[in-house]
Amino acid sequence: MLVSYSTLFQFTKNTFLQMGCSEQHAQIATTVLLSADVRGIDSHGVARLSGYVRLWEAGRINATPNIRVVHETPSTAVVDGDAGLGLVVAPYAMNVAIQKAKQCGTGWVSVQNSNHFGIAGYHAMMALEYDMIGIAMTNASALVAPTFSIEKMLGTNPIAVAIPAGKQPPFVADFATTTASNGKLEILQRKNQAAPVGWVQTLNGEPTTDAAILKSGGAMLPLGSDREHGSHKGYALGSIVDIFSAVLSGASYGPWVPPFPAYVPMPENMPGKGLGHFFGAMRVDAFRPAEDFKHHMDNWIERFRNAKPVNEAQKVLIHGDPERELESIRMKSGIPLLEPVVNDLRNIAQRMNIDTGF
Repeated sequence: MLVSYSTLFQFTKNTFLQMGCSEQHAQIATTVLLSADVRGIDSHGVARLSGYVRLWEAGRINATPNIRVVHETPSTAVVDGDAGLGLVVAPYAMNVAIQKAKQCGTGWVSVQNSNHFGIAGYHAMMALEYDMIGIAMTNASALVAPTFSIEKMLGTNPIAVAIPAGKQPPFVADFATTTASNGKLEILQRKNQAAPVGWVQTLNGEPTTDAAILKSGGAMLPLGSDREHGSHKGYALGSIVDIFSAVLSGASYGPWVPPFPAYVPMPENMPGKGLGHFFGAMRVDAFRPAEDFKHHMDNWIERFRNAKPVNEAQKVLIHGDPERELESIRMKSGIPLLEPVVNDLRNIAQRMNIDTGF
């Protein structure tokens, strides 16, 4: 089903309002959540809305949080999200990083006591309009087994970096530190399709293509899949995100990260508060004149875009190209929703006594 952005926006905003969010927070949360859908990251958009509702119903999301800075220096800060929606906490924290970068050249903010924050790319891209480089990362539910392990210790722990350019569109990298995100597994489950080899392993650490293997004790794999293909590097990246986001901020880390599914029991002996995030903003002109930098970024992008391809039918892409092209299409023609997602949203509408509009 194709649903217009405006229709989906109104329904999603009404859902957050019904949860008790303020008008401002509902607007921000909806904008962040739908940024995933319009950019083609369907796993992290409205398909996740019911998950937020269930967390709120379970008392794990505070719809009226007192988000605040609890520690800071001129260029750094720690933000306590007060168990609020990560969709709201993260933009607040990124704005703190941007304001510090305006004053000091760079700003770095670590966040505790938050929840799932949507796509990392949205938060990193907030820095672009200020001629800044943006960085965003977050830890997540423990679904990933470290190299040589069968125990789930890390989340998909994404990293996003957004870099401004001049005439060219910005460079925007947004990726999980696993071979694939959990959301992509969920999409395969909705389509009753198998997972590619190298995405997941069984309870005993054996390769499998069962997209639902996590439900029977299996685990996701770090970027690289196995040691021979460099999984130790994906394991390292995921670990770095966990440490920056949580050990640094005072959030829970590793196997103690609060699980996104509300029905999964909270871990015992949690060492910190909620999920953790980490944000950075770097003023380009703290390094060289912004116009010089953007000119050379254009040159960099153009040269890579014109790299000789393996197949002339598949040109070399720059990170952010596919998402930007999809955003242009979907804002005009609508956002495609799979039938299970449509049913999920209609169920929310019925429970919360609101109209979907579709």
